[in-house]
Amino acid sequence: KVHLDGARLSNAAAALEVPLRAITTDAGVDAISLGGTKNGAMLAEAVVALTPEACAGLGFSRKFLMQLTSKMRFVSAQLLALYDGELWRENATRANAAARRLRAGIEAEQARGALGEVAFTQPTQVNAVFATLPADVANRLRESYRFYDWDEARGEVRWMCSFDTRDEDVDAFVAALVAASRRGGETGSA
Repeated sequence: KVHLDGARLSNAAAALEVPLRAITTDAGVDAISLGGTKNGAMLAEAVVALTPEACAGLGFSRKFLMQLTSKMRFVSAQLLALYDGELWRENATRANAAARRLRAGIEAEQARGALGEVAFTQPTQVNAVFATLPADVANRLRESYRFYDWDEARGEVRWMCSFDTRDEDVDAFVAALVAASRRGGETGSA
């Protein structure tokens, strides 16, 4: 049995320019947890049995172990709107483009010498940017922005872009990163 966490599945399919089917059913996935909220839905998540015989007992488990939402048709309507057409791809493509813009903005600041000590640790393929930066810079940046440490021991952080991340949001983040980096150099703080 192959089960897949599909929280960012739309981002992967959009980046690969393939239909969702190519990385689920055609790849032999039996069940998927389909995360709608990370691609534009409100409170809409689903477990989809692509191979029902491989998911015996799912109906019982759903009722016994998982939360059943009252008026589920309203939640389901969001998933229908998202996946019954190309809205899922449009939203994922927008999020992926925002991550590429973020990386390109940081690289441009590095190229002009305005930003140092930021190193990318992973290729930017979907809507995530992974980088290392000094802890003091990260802490100053967190005064205005929320983000997670991916590997605290390495100083690696994860910056995520969303279906609703605007270009001006990305540009403001890059400017704040430059300012946080400079502020540390000017004050000599650690």
